[in-house]
Amino acid sequence: MRRTLPTRRMPRHHLMLHRAPPARHRAGATPPRTSDLVLALLGVLLLAALALMAAHALTAGTAP
Repeated sequence: MRRTLPTRRMPRHHLMLHRAPPARHRAGATPPRTSDLVLALLGVLLLAALALMAAHALTAGTAP
């Protein structure tokens, strides 16, 4: 009859802690592109406009 568990322990590489990269890799980070900054600003403006529209819709029906 076969054993259900192996006799020898298998290495578990996925449990190793992730080490931070050396400082030389972090020093060479590229600055963000202008197009990324513009897209982020447009996204924030869109969310703000949606929030204002929702607030207006919620308060528009409560006028006496």
